[in-house]
Amino acid sequence: MSEAIAAITADKVIDARGTACPGPLLEAKKGIGQVKVGQIIEIKSNDKGSRKDIAAWAGKVGHEFLGFVEADGHDRIMVRRKK
Repeated sequence: MSEAIAAITADKVIDARGTACPGPLLEAKKGIGQVKVGQIIEIKSNDKGSRKDIAAWAGKVGHEFLGFVEADGHDRIMVRRKK
């Protein structure tokens, strides 16, 4: 699965590295509104809590959490806008 995630090219990349929780989640919430339905945002985060925080948020509000992959000391977290 991680190879498939790594191969995704996001429509918008949000660099939230260096911000602690809930920074990456707040950036994801802002970023999702800047793409069209069906498009993907990538959140770069080095806060390990972001993995589950963003997954939980996406599920709660109806977006699709595609997963994450580790890259160069940070996570690339992918979410597809569903509405």
